[in-house]
Amino acid sequence: MRATIDRCLRIAGLAVLVGAAVVAAQQAPPAQVSEQEILDGLKADGSRWLTFGGDYANQRHSPLTSLTPANVNRLVPQWTFQTGTLGNFETTPLLRDNVLYVTGPQNVAWAIDARTGRQIWRYRRELPPNLTACCGLVNRGFGVLGDKLFMTTLDAHLLALDMKTGAIAWDATLEDYKRGYASTLAPLVVKGKVIVGVAGGEYGIRGFLDAYDAQTGKRAWRFYTIPGPGEPGHNTWSGDSWQRGGAGLWVTGAYDPELNLLYYGTGNPGPDYHSDSREGDNLYSCSLVAIDADTGKIRWHYQFTPHDIHDWDATEVPVLADLTIAGQARKVVMFANRNGFYYTLDRTNGKLILAKPFVLTTWAKQIDSDGRPHLEPGHVPDEKGEITCPDITGGTNFWPPTYDPGSRLFFVNAREVCAMFYAWKPDYKEGERFTGGAAQRVTGSDTKAIGALRAIDPVTGERRWQFEYLSPSTAGLLSTASGLIFSGDADGNLLALDSRSGKLLWRYQMGATMHGTSPITYMLDGRQHVLVPAGTTLTAWAIPAP
Repeated sequence: MRATIDRCLRIAGLAVLVGAAVVAAQQAPPAQVSEQEILDGLKADGSRWLTFGGDYANQRHSPLTSLTPANVNRLVPQWTFQTGTLGNFETTPLLRDNVLYVTGPQNVAWAIDARTGRQIWRYRRELPPNLTACCGLVNRGFGVLGDKLFMTTLDAHLLALDMKTGAIAWDATLEDYKRGYASTLAPLVVKGKVIVGVAGGEYGIRGFLDAYDAQTGKRAWRFYTIPGPGEPGHNTWSGDSWQRGGAGLWVTGAYDPELNLLYYGTGNPGPDYHSDSREGDNLYSCSLVAIDADTGKIRWHYQFTPHDIHDWDATEVPVLADLTIAGQARKVVMFANRNGFYYTLDRTNGKLILAKPFVLTTWAKQIDSDGRPHLEPGHVPDEKGEITCPDITGGTNFWPPTYDPGSRLFFVNAREVCAMFYAWKPDYKEGERFTGGAAQRVTGSDTKAIGALRAIDPVTGERRWQFEYLSPSTAGLLSTASGLIFSGDADGNLLALDSRSGKLLWRYQMGATMHGTSPITYMLDGRQHVLVPAGTTLTAWAIPAP
């Protein structure tokens, strides 16, 4: 009887594989994705989305104008794709030749027909037991070049998949997951190299950013986010604390082709809360680092929160733009930080142009002229606890912002939340959590947690408008040249707003939140579509055809 069941299961499995192959055969073989296409970013014809942020600048701003504030309320679902996986999306899908490429929780991935929502192929990684990946078994998306897709894994590998079939082309080990390493970010493909980083700051890792040859999987360079002995910045770590200081990289960075610089935000130092365990500024934790794309050498850094003791990773999404400031053209990088400050930096040298709170910040009221925060007393965690704003999740977090170069506004989903922070001396044991404390949200009528979508002028730091949520939102954002901005709230509603005024134009209950995800938009058969990952379901939206 058992043999019969096993045989039936094998036949059923073969049928699924054959069915997927038939669907794949019906698709035209995808043309190879060139480096020039990636450099070009989002085209006016809306035919593709090839990087995590839509372009190397991470602006997540579409040039499409078919959907407008006047007609967005006519959107209707075109299809839904149920993944059948446990967990939640934190991904950004890619689009090429009318095929969507999507990663999901637990390192499952799909190629999906953008017209019908039918699966073309499915990949699932066999993950080992006892993973140490913190904060969700998630993945944030593919990178792409040529005929290959690139995906990081929860057991700290980098995979190259055949774009047409989903078969593994090569598999590179980043580090030993048993030591606390994982990887969740969407790779950034630059000049034939696949750029990836590692998570694991809560487990006492030593963070790094890697580059791998896109064709072979051979490592080209490695940049450690914690300087070793003899390297500049090593003296900012007391004793041997640098060996387990965290500072992971788990959100995709940006790239400036003209300067040939990669921009990545780094994670918090470890242990997270116990100050005496790692005296010093703890470079390059909680920083933005500018890395030479050819060599992996650091060009400059800016540390947002020196000696962070509140778990305020700077692993938010950096956004590049060219602005006119005081009558002078400036190449800038914009950064809404978990510590509650919004920053505009000169991306050629890392010099501070502007820093201003975009939420309530009690630990520091301002950033001084030397670029360092002016600390307020009474905000060092101990065993008794101390209250600080923002909380552990921060003024914002890894969910992507967007920037509209037409209106010159930066948009971010912000959180107004405070927490009681505790600290105690931890014992380090390889592969186990190494935080040295905890945090608990403060509750009460005078400390109610709220959220808001805020439009910020990156030249002045002033708030142009805000749209308030009853509870903080963790959704990423998408803006369009027609004056739309798409977001989501904590109740699972997909929202469309007027990006010039913040007026709510349309909403739809998705049945799950867009936690860390944001929609993408593209043209298909003459209609503009919006693809929304929510929970573990994908939904494609468009206005009905005439």
